[in-house]
Amino acid sequence: MILSIIAAIGKNNEIGKKNELLWNLPADMKHFKEATSGHTVIMGQKTFESIGHPLPNRRNIVLTQDNLFQREGIEIVHSLEELDALLKTSPQLSPGKEEKDEEVFVIGGGQIYKLFIDKADKLYITHVNASFPDADAFFPEIIPIVFLETSREEHKKDEKNAYDYAFTTYTRFQ
Repeated sequence: MILSIIAAIGKNNEIGKKNELLWNLPADMKHFKEATSGHTVIMGQKTFESIGHPLPNRRNIVLTQDNLFQREGIEIVHSLEELDALLKTSPQLSPGKEEKDEEVFVIGGGQIYKLFIDKADKLYITHVNASFPDADAFFPEIIPIVFLETSREEHKKDEKNAYDYAFTTYTRFQ
């Protein structure tokens, strides 16, 4: 199984403020959907609540410390050990797939990214070419001796996307 993290980050690793994204980049949303569709996604409770519903065509797993938290259409775990056991014992097929899911995506938020950065095999990062000084949630530092940039696709702002951005993939050095 490949454990991947997917995130959009500002120039200073900003990812959010008050449990919301800092920008509206339709191209990034499309990129996120294409990358994660048909796969398992792991997120924290705050991220799930900000989305408001299970993401379609994905196996949704929420990691939370709240033992009373329950929602329809998701699987809930309360520890990394419980998550690991769930992924090993029930590697459910992702929607629309006939084989076991080979890539699992961690989709946020900040605390969840920190938990998984040392375990991730791949990072799919959208670098947003802007700073957001009032951000209150941040992505962990991407350390160049740990992760090698393996692809980068630069894009200029346009009528739909307010900032220049780059889709970048990093792979953990073996």
